[in-house]
Amino acid sequence: MDVTIFGSGYVGLVTGVCLAEAGNNVLCIDVDPRKIELLNGGGVPIYEPGLDEMIKNNRDAGRISFSTDAQAGVKHGLFQFIAVGTPPDEDGSADLQYVLAVARTIGEHMESYRILVDKSTVPVGTADKVSAAVQESLATRGLSLEFDVVSNPEFLKEGAAIEDFMRPDRIIVGTDNPRTAELLRALYAPFNRNHDRLMLMDVRSAELTKYAANAMLATKISFMNELSNIAEAVGADIEKVRVGIGSDPRIGYQFIYPGCGYGGSCFPKDVRALEQTARSLGYEPQLLHAVEAVNLRQKQVLFHKITDYFGGDLEGRTFALWGLSFKPNTDDMREASSRTLMESLWSAGARVRAFDPVAMEETARIYGERPDLVFAADAMEALEGADALAILTEWTQFRSPNFSAIRGALKTPVLFDGRNILDGRLANAAGLTYVSIGRAPRTTD
Repeated sequence: MDVTIFGSGYVGLVTGVCLAEAGNNVLCIDVDPRKIELLNGGGVPIYEPGLDEMIKNNRDAGRISFSTDAQAGVKHGLFQFIAVGTPPDEDGSADLQYVLAVARTIGEHMESYRILVDKSTVPVGTADKVSAAVQESLATRGLSLEFDVVSNPEFLKEGAAIEDFMRPDRIIVGTDNPRTAELLRALYAPFNRNHDRLMLMDVRSAELTKYAANAMLATKISFMNELSNIAEAVGADIEKVRVGIGSDPRIGYQFIYPGCGYGGSCFPKDVRALEQTARSLGYEPQLLHAVEAVNLRQKQVLFHKITDYFGGDLEGRTFALWGLSFKPNTDDMREASSRTLMESLWSAGARVRAFDPVAMEETARIYGERPDLVFAADAMEALEGADALAILTEWTQFRSPNFSAIRGALKTPVLFDGRNILDGRLANAAGLTYVSIGRAPRTTD
C-alpha cells in the first residue's frame, strides 16, 4: 500500500520504517529541510536501537523515502498518517497547531479519497477538529471530496519501539466507518498474524485510550515512589515490599520500581493534558494531580539526600553522574530526572561530571558549554575528582561496577543510587556508603 507519514520524528520514523519493512511504499514528509537532508544522507535524527539499519535497508530497497514536498505527500498515499508533535501549551493542554496544520495541508492538496490517521497523541475530540480543518480547506477550493479521520494511537516504548510496532500488544483503531476499518485491518495484517490484536472502537474512545494507558502507568510509578518514602520513614525496605506486592497477579511487577521520578516525552505531558481536558469540562481530576505532584517531588529526592549527607555544604563540590537520559536505550532528555538534579546542584554551587552512553550530545545541545558541566569518555572517567557518585539512569553497563575502583576514585566514599540497581552490601564491602530510594542508607560502620 502507499502510505504517507507527516512528521519524521520519533513516532513518524518508527511507524514509517516498520510499515516499509512489511512491504509498503512509504513517503515521510517533514517541514525541517535539515532533518530530511540528514535522512536522505543516511543519518538518523534520533537514537533508537536498530532504527538506523532498518531505515538504510528499506531506503536501499526503495520502500521508504523522505521529502519536504507536502503536495507530493498528499498525492502519494491513500493513508495519510499524522505523526507530528503535540507539545504542552502553557496551561498543560496539548498544542494542536501542528496537527491541524497538516490537516489543512491535506485539504489543500487532496484530489481523491484519503484516510487521515491520527498517530500523534491528541486530546479527545481532535479527530473532529482535524475533519473540520480538512473541510474548511476543501470548501476554500470549492470542492467536496470524501475522506475519513481515524484515531490510531501509538504505544511505543522508547528503546524498544521497533519491537513494539512489529509485535504489538494491541492495535487500537477508532472509526465509525466499517470500510475504513477494513482498510486499516489490511494495512496492519502483517503485524497481526499470531492472533487478532486489532481493537475497533469509536474515535473518542480510541483517543482517550492512549491518555488512559499512560496515566495508569504513571500512576503506578508515582504510587510506588510515594510508598518508597513511607517505607524509608518507617524503616522498611521498599524493594522487599515491591516483591511482596508484585507477586499478586492483580498488581504484577511491571512499573512498580521505585526511583527518582519518571520523565520522557509521554508520561509528564500526557498526564497534564488529561488533567487539563478534565478541568475544561468542569471535572477536577484529583488523582491525576497527585500523580504529577508526587513525581515532581520525587525528582528532588536525590538532591535532598545529597544535601543531607554533606550537611548542606555543596559549594565547590563535584558530583559524578552516571546516566542522563530519562530511561535506558534512548537519548531522550525531555523531563529527565538528571536535569532536575544537575540544575539543583548548579544552583547550590556544585559542579557535574557526567557520563551517558548516548545522551551526552543531547545534553550538550540543551545546556551548551558551561564550566560546571564536564562530559566524561566513560563511567570511570566521570569519577575523577568527584566528591560522590549519583546514578540516574539504569543502563545495563552500570549494574555491575567495580566498587573498589569507585571507592578509590571518589573523594568521599558515598554512592547515591537513584534507581536501586546496585547491591548495597557489595558497596559496603568495598568501603562505600550506599544511599538508595526507599531504604535506610547502608554505611560501612
